[in-house]
Amino acid sequence: MNDTSTHMAEMPPENTMRQALAQRDASHDGAFVYGVMTTGVYCRPSCPSRRAKPENVRFFRDPAAAESAGLRECKRCRPRDAGDRAARMIQSVAAYIEAHASEPLTLAQLAKRAHLSPAHLQRRFKAALGVSPKMYHDAVRLRRLKGGLKAGKSVLDAIADAGFESTSRVYNHAPRNLGMTPSVYRRGGAGETIAYAVRATAMGPLLMAATERGVCCAQFGASTSALIGQLKSEFPNAALAASGMTDSAELNAWIEALDAHILGNAPRPDLPLDLRGTAFQIRVWRFLLQIPEGSLVSYSELAAGIGAPKAVRAAASACAANRIAVLVPCHRVLRGDGALGGYRWGLERKRVLIDQERRRA
Repeated sequence: MNDTSTHMAEMPPENTMRQALAQRDASHDGAFVYGVMTTGVYCRPSCPSRRAKPENVRFFRDPAAAESAGLRECKRCRPRDAGDRAARMIQSVAAYIEAHASEPLTLAQLAKRAHLSPAHLQRRFKAALGVSPKMYHDAVRLRRLKGGLKAGKSVLDAIADAGFESTSRVYNHAPRNLGMTPSVYRRGGAGETIAYAVRATAMGPLLMAATERGVCCAQFGASTSALIGQLKSEFPNAALAASGMTDSAELNAWIEALDAHILGNAPRPDLPLDLRGTAFQIRVWRFLLQIPEGSLVSYSELAAGIGAPKAVRAAASACAANRIAVLVPCHRVLRGDGALGGYRWGLERKRVLIDQERRRA
């Protein structure tokens, strides 16, 4: 009856889909499509066409999945248009969250605006953007908090302006998203020590920086001064310590191990990492860490791999935001047509890294 077991986690339960079909429920348009195997046509749930026999119906996550099974779009209900409308609806909800981030927003409130059930909105939002509405709301507020702290607001004022109900809530979020407490972040990293080292490598100057939790930065640049400038811009008041053998023997060993990997003489070193980003970005980066050396994935496969198949652009943006070169191997992601795509440290470096890893593999 249904060969979509690999996609069911991203679709409503089958009994829900069959009920939506029976009722021609337009609120499910965009959540899935169904194919009529006897006619070779796929439709949206609300299609007014004559109902097919249940044994002839199969369900698909989206029009692309239906077409890959050899079905063609219904000319009457145009399910591809429903998907576009669903995407616009999710974008509208996201924009509403952005505009009202300082207010308490419940899933029920957002679902009412979208004319969906809370469970349906939760499922659609996460499929499109990779995070739940609540996680998106928290990420927006944290971004505002960071902006307020950098602008010199007091911790209490920045927390209130960002819409957090209490200081305890923001401090619960801070270690994962700011990498430090709000008061330290407002001071530009004051009170935190970041050790760094710059080395000349086969791919140009490379800076590696680490906190007590692990590597927080590994970037290529045009010069030592430019790389240090980038580090200072993120943590203007942190204690930046140039690493020497006596100051941070571990960091020196780490950067030498990475240099050996870049030269093609050793596998990628398994170093402790201090990942700092949004919940969605960290999901992407953790997935990248699981890609075997010598293997490549497309941006679509990356998005599907983190359970957000429609968030291809967001996944690509998370790759671009990665500040830990090579150790978080965003160079292993290509465009769907096999082209290199983007790389914040230059396509030539990306090409060299891929070629070296393929040779070792």
